Formats: sequence, C-alpha cells, structure tokens
Amino acid sequence: MPAFLTDDWFANVDKLTAEAGDLNLPASLSNLALNLVVTGGEGTTELSLDGGKIQKGASANAKTTLNLDADTLRKVFLEFDMAAAMQAFMTGKIKVQGDMSQLMALQTAKPSQEQKDLFKKVLEQTT
Repeated sequence: MPAFLTDDWFANVDKLTAEAGDLNLPASLSNLALNLVVTGGEGTTELSLDGGKIQKGASANAKTTLNLDADTLRKVFLEFDMAAAMQAFMTGKIKVQGDMSQLMALQTAKPSQEQKDLFKKVLEQTT
C-alpha cells in the first residue's frame, strides 16, 4: 500500500478513479474545484479536488485554496468527517484563500455512493 500523498499514492488514486467510472455526482460537487496545499512530514504537497476527483497538482479551475495538514485532509476528504472539518476550520487547522462560497457549497454537498465507495477504496489502500 502506498504512503499517503506520495507519487505512488497519486498513481493508485488515478487507477482507482479510472476503475470507478462515473461517480454520479450532484451538481454541487461535479462543478466544484478546490486546490489543497497540504503540509506534513514529507514537506508540502499540492493537490486538487476537481469534479469530485482527487488529482495531483493545482487545478486551473479552482477559485479557492485550502491550507491544511495531512491528518486533517485524510479525515475530511477521505473519511468524510464533517465534524472534524468544522473543528479544524474553527481552530485554524484549515485556512481558506479565495472564494469562500466554494467552501460553503462543499459543506452542504452530499457525495454520491459511487464517490464514497471510491474514497473508501483509496483510504483502504493508504498507509
């Protein structure tokens, strides 16, 4: 299993995403693009959540950037722990740059079962 946020991890995410096919996302998620700058033991990693998919590097479509640590990223985006998201935001573990309305859309968006299944597989194959 690849380590979280390594090149091997991103390659595995790409493979699992391709295998998942159509994620059947609601418009609030399919039209959402966020850049994420993640700090951790390996330094800083840039990735994006664009159209419900995790991608390495920044997205040109994103109007919002979130700065957070790797543990918070795992809890919020892979485990869909919205309580952790609110706590991290309120305690300054998530810093937002850009269009706040994008973040508000994410707060009320409901992931599809297909997206939940994909992210569960990603989480299961992450060390």
